[in-house]
Order: sequence, then structure tokens, then C-alpha cells
Amino acid sequence: MRKGITLISAFVIMLVLATASLSVGSVSIPLRDIGTSLWDSSSSTYFIVHEVRLPRIFAGILAGFGLAVAGVILQTIVRNPLASPDVIGITKGAGLVASAVIFLFPMAPAYTIPIAAFAGAVGAFLILLLLSRRLTLSPASLALVGVAIGAVLQAGTQYLIVTHPTNINAALLWLSGSLWGRGWREVYSLLPWIVLLLPVVWVRSNTLNVFQLGNETSASLGLHIVRQRFWLLSTAVALAGISVSAVGAIGFVGLIAPHMARRIVGAKHQWLIPLAALIGADLMLLGDFLGRIIIIPREVPVGVMTAIIGAPYFVYLLRRERARRLQ
Repeated sequence: MRKGITLISAFVIMLVLATASLSVGSVSIPLRDIGTSLWDSSSSTYFIVHEVRLPRIFAGILAGFGLAVAGVILQTIVRNPLASPDVIGITKGAGLVASAVIFLFPMAPAYTIPIAAFAGAVGAFLILLLLSRRLTLSPASLALVGVAIGAVLQAGTQYLIVTHPTNINAALLWLSGSLWGRGWREVYSLLPWIVLLLPVVWVRSNTLNVFQLGNETSASLGLHIVRQRFWLLSTAVALAGISVSAVGAIGFVGLIAPHMARRIVGAKHQWLIPLAALIGADLMLLGDFLGRIIIIPREVPVGVMTAIIGAPYFVYLLRRERARRLQ
């Protein structure tokens, strides 16, 4: 009962933040006029709501779902509470290839950047997969190799920034992660992946529960570890890759949302997955909301705001983990 109320509360928070996001911006819309702006096509703010604010809200929610659930999978498979899509280089791979398109092909159509970002995320995962098979890596080693791959990819991105300063603003905006300018195209690119993959992950909740017991116990219970790990990691890459391709390289959501959910409802994935998804959406909407009201009419990218929100919690996690080990 308590867990159900928690899920409902997280959903209500998401609705409240979405409504607040419809109201704020360079053009303020009073809350009492939100209904008119939504349903009356003759309203002066109808276009702003339907073509500017609604798609960025839906894009933020869907990307929050994807990043958070990807984080849940990675933290379970890698058995590292500090794992996130960044750990295995997904975000860095997406950033490198997207930056390459921005810098090297400045006249390329806008839709090529999300495609390139997704390809970069998948490419980073394939490199990690190849190395893991060659080196027969443990989950902990997998995380370390992912960090190394991410560092190399990040260095490549920085090299492009230094050597191609002409389009640096567009690249930095994408690399920081932003919902600015996101339209229905990004929503439609995210929607089928999220609708398809989230139920698939939830159906595999018991598999994820077993993975928490360790490799030996999981194998003794009849789990095909290598095969299940591959499919779950592939699902995490797909969720994180498509999310990053739509909204840019947003960090901390995939790290913090699973942690917050786990502290509230425990480690059973039947509850952990939906709550983490809702918390991920809440973090995205909160970061976007705060970024739009701090320096109106300018905006602070949502990736910057989620980092500001997530960094103190991350420090708290580190201190808590250290205190636990010293006990």
C-alpha cells in the first residue's frame, strides 16, 4: 500500500511540474489560463503551448524515463551503486559522434545529429562488448573499462571543440543537454522506444532481482548469466542512447533516480523500475523548470541544472558509502 502511494505521489509531482512548466518562460501564462491555452485554438498562447512547451515537456518526461531505467539496469548488472549510462561510455560515445557531425558537417540536416548520437552510443557499447569478451571481464572490471572508453571518447570530443571553434555554441548546447528547441519530432522519436522497452524491462524484473544475488547464486538458480547480461545491457544502451540522442548529453539522472527510488521502495525491481522512471521524469522537469526561471528570458540548460541538483546528492552517497564501510 505504501509503495503504491509512493508511485502515485511521484506521478502527481510529475503532473504538477508539467503544469508549472506550461506556465513559465519568456512569455508567462497564468495558471488559470492554461486550460484555455490547451483547448482554445483561438487563444493567443495556443501556439506557444502546443508547439513550444508541450513537446519539450513530453521530451523531458520520456528522456527521464529512459535514462533512469537505463541506470537501474546498469547498477544492477554491474553491481555498482555508482553506475550510470556515463560509466560504460554511452553518453560520451553519443557526444563524440554528434559533435563530429556538428563540426565537420555544419550544413547537414538537423535530424542527422540525433541519428549520429544514437550511433555513437551503440558504437561505444560495441567497443565495450568486444573488449569484455576478449578480456573476460567481471562486472566491476566492465565498469572500469567503460570509464576508460568514456575518457578516450571525451578526449576526442574536446579535440574537436579545440580545433573547430566556429560551431562551438551548438556543440556545447548539445553536450550540456537541453530541452530548448525540442519539438514533436523528438517526442515521436522517443515514444516508440520508451513504450516498447520499459514494459520489456519491467517484465524482466525477476531476472534483475536474481542478478543482485551475484553470478554464482544466479547461475545456481538456472539463470543464463552471459545471455541475460547481454540483452539487459543492450536494452539499457538503447534506452540511454535514444534519450541522449533526443535531448543531449544529460548526466546524473541515470545515477540519482535509481538511488532515490531504491531508498524509498527497496531493491525489488517490480517497484524500483516504475518509481525510478517517474523520479527521472521529475528530475528532468524540475531541472528544466528551474533553468527557465533563473535568468528569464535566457535559459540554463537542463543538463546543467540536473548536475547542480544531483551533485550534492552524489556527495551524500559517497559519504554514506564511506561511513558504511568504516562501520
